[in-house]
Amino acid sequence: MSVPSQGRRGGATSGLPARSTGDSPGDSAGGEPCPDRPRVTELRLSAFAGLRRAALPLGALTFLAGPSGSGKTTALRAYEALARLGAGAEVGEVFPDPAAYVPERARPDAQRRRGFRIGCTADGPEGLVRLDVAVQAEPGLRIVGERLSVGGVVLLEKALRDPSRPCVQAAWHTAGQSPVTRAPLPDDRLATALLPLRVAGKTDGQRRVLAAAEQMVVALRSVYACDPRPDRMRAPVPLGSGRLLGPCDNLAEVLWRTRAECGRRHAQFVAAVRAGCAGAVADVVGEVVGDGTVRGVLDRGDGVWTELGRLGDGELRYLALALVLLTGPGVLEVDPVGEVPAAMQTLSVLVDGFDRGLDPVQRRELTGLAARMCERGHIRVLGTVSDVAGVVEGAEGGSVTVVHLERDRTS
Repeated sequence: MSVPSQGRRGGATSGLPARSTGDSPGDSAGGEPCPDRPRVTELRLSAFAGLRRAALPLGALTFLAGPSGSGKTTALRAYEALARLGAGAEVGEVFPDPAAYVPERARPDAQRRRGFRIGCTADGPEGLVRLDVAVQAEPGLRIVGERLSVGGVVLLEKALRDPSRPCVQAAWHTAGQSPVTRAPLPDDRLATALLPLRVAGKTDGQRRVLAAAEQMVVALRSVYACDPRPDRMRAPVPLGSGRLLGPCDNLAEVLWRTRAECGRRHAQFVAAVRAGCAGAVADVVGEVVGDGTVRGVLDRGDGVWTELGRLGDGELRYLALALVLLTGPGVLEVDPVGEVPAAMQTLSVLVDGFDRGLDPVQRRELTGLAARMCERGHIRVLGTVSDVAGVVEGAEGGSVTVVHLERDRTS
């Protein structure tokens, strides 16, 4: 099935039918995917760095493909930025260098202002909820526009009225004695994330606003941006929280923790490592050494242990990504919504360079594992790739969305 292009820069193909695989690795609860889990199904980049008027459809397993400079990494950064804003982060924390995301040829307006626009759509119990955000990067960083809508009905709108004031005017749907409530809100945070603190939920209209905002926030909050760094994964590491960091440099510590937590999941992880790493693999172990640090080793099964420091870059990236796919928010460093049951949340894993450094066998095994995990509905993966054919082949009939990006010759 072919999905039509939804923007000047982005096209998509979803050509592989879904399949049933039975129990999914890492999903100890079993059961069918939950259709009511809020999830981001589209990313929109109206003017963000080199991407303009792009609407990127996102499936459970999505790969961004295209030549260098086409905006694959930029799209991941936009998604991560929306996720952090949805978690309540200040805009200055999310965009420490905002001018870097302003399109090069963007001209300032009469007030010498320049900025960018990003947005997304979240599907769930409330239907398709759209969020669109306008950020002013110059002369001062602030959120100057925001719109939350469902089915064409605007439930929340925020716009800059007076540039001299450190706030913006917001209006949200009430449907009571007054159809709309208006109030100033801070210009450094996403209004959607602040609504539960400002809306009482006394009228049907207010409850509709809160439900739409909650769906968007839940869809955005459980995001794990992952880019394994083999150069930082080889040395022993001190014991800490046991939560895997984005660069995976504390991989040995996490192995020490997870090996004892779930034997079934660890066995599946060892099987994945055995399929993608050279030589025999009987176990993967985190071992506490004399100075109190932890080192990672492969148990070869014949009395020989191989330290992770002796593995190649591709093997280390493969091992780290397999661990990510076979664990969840309790192991990965993410910021899940604490008020929402885990069964209603979907972990979104962002991977820049999903196939970077992998050989054909590793690429096939890792893509197959990702496809099986995503079918269960509790995890979604968005990654950039250089070899589209290789990852699609590795899915082995699983559902995959491929979004092709092209260089913008005018930016």
